Amino acid sequence: MKRTTLSLIAGTAALAAVTGFATMNSPAGSEESTARTAAQLPVERSSRLCPAPSNSDLADTVYTSFTPVTKGTDEQGKVRLAAADGQSPENSTGEGGKGEGGKGGGKAGGKTGGTSAGAPTLNPKEPGTPVADDTSGAETPALTGTATGRFAPGWTVQQTTEVAAGAGRGLLGTACGLPDTEFWFPGASTAASRTDYVHLTNPDDSAAVVDVELYGKGGVLKSTVGDGITVKPHASEPILLSTLTEADEKDLTVHVSVRSGRVAAGVLALDGQRGGDWLAPTTDPAARLVLPGIPKDATDVTLVAFAPGEADADLKVRLASPSGLITPAGHEAVHLKAGMTTAVDLGDLTRGEAGSLVLTSGEGEGAVPVVAALRVLRGKSGKQETAFVPATAPVDTRASVAGNDAKGTVLSLTALGTSATVRVTASAGSEGGTATTKQYTLKAGATENVALPVPDGLKGTYALTVERLSGGQVYASRTLERTYEGVPAFTVQTLPDDRGTVAVPRADQDLSVLQKR
Repeated sequence: MKRTTLSLIAGTAALAAVTGFATMNSPAGSEESTARTAAQLPVERSSRLCPAPSNSDLADTVYTSFTPVTKGTDEQGKVRLAAADGQSPENSTGEGGKGEGGKGGGKAGGKTGGTSAGAPTLNPKEPGTPVADDTSGAETPALTGTATGRFAPGWTVQQTTEVAAGAGRGLLGTACGLPDTEFWFPGASTAASRTDYVHLTNPDDSAAVVDVELYGKGGVLKSTVGDGITVKPHASEPILLSTLTEADEKDLTVHVSVRSGRVAAGVLALDGQRGGDWLAPTTDPAARLVLPGIPKDATDVTLVAFAPGEADADLKVRLASPSGLITPAGHEAVHLKAGMTTAVDLGDLTRGEAGSLVLTSGEGEGAVPVVAALRVLRGKSGKQETAFVPATAPVDTRASVAGNDAKGTVLSLTALGTSATVRVTASAGSEGGTATTKQYTLKAGATENVALPVPDGLKGTYALTVERLSGGQVYASRTLERTYEGVPAFTVQTLPDDRGTVAVPRADQDLSVLQKR
């Protein structure tokens, strides 16, 4: 075989490992499956995009970067975070956004080395140990980041913000997002009590062109302002939803679709009386959705759902409680009209127990894809706080979440189908401590707030890594809790699989494919 053919094969495998996915169809008549002809290798490059955390001068934000230990990775690699300020990456410092002005690119001196004031410095020394940095004020920029080599598989960045007063006061958190071309956000609002922004961040060298559509209880809201929004290269655009429509809608579904390029998207939802939080995108439209980790002391839970196709949907509603799947009294089913946002007040759904919502809209040809999220309140009238739980993907193999404290951290795990065995690792602390691991067996159809392992000698914050070892599907979320002047502030992040490895076709199978063709 020619040397050029061998080089092409090697190049295909390398490209797959860098981009995080690979697809190769077996030749006609082959009896071997894709799983048997491919090897699982660690990805070699990952991207994360963090939105500007707040427009409040009273905001204090902590960023935590973490990569779990992955077998088979190269000893080389680095993490790079830079301000999304419209500069090309070649003009930035290339090392965590730290410029000549000191920490975070020089808060006092403005832009230094191509980064904006307030950008954090996150340069990890090794996988398995998180690194943290903090910024403050309204000028903290959006960030674009990459991790390569040994830091790429499972890399995550957590952004947690405390706002002392004003709209959105309390605790706001989000896992920095992945670039993509489509996003759904049921649970947004243009009501007078809310100030919601959709943040669009472009990681690439060319501009992205994005459409933002809003769907209320009566269907799509007329607007031309949301069509063809240009997001400059390596830049971020916060768009106030109320500028896209004159409609006063308490519950909206936001659809972000990218005509060219790619972006990361998130909705910052701020309430004048009930705090606020980040609304992360839901998983893709599907006939079964899982919304894990509703706080057990939630005082009010609102389901916001949307059927994006042409068919209506009848949702079967079940709660995965500690004892198993149950049907909430009075909320057995929800009817969704196609193209219209539906909101249902489920009240104090969990009644003091851990819980996750499971929604199904039929089976086989009768199944209708839908999207959904929960708006959750904790606390009593006058001292309430808001957070969101979007539908999410399961933990197929592994998922991590950073920025956990010794107190006020809740990990919620749900097993569906059959019972499941999971392993949870608490990493070393960002300022010291030793990692520890604990194993759990989860009952089928049940949700459990597990007793967390905490690193020995913990200093700083730590990361949690959830690994599914066997059994049914596992869904997970993490809640951070704080109390500010009697207000039970909190934020919830779901844990979809980190996709830290990729199936790469074996070279011998590639050769046979080419020979047969």
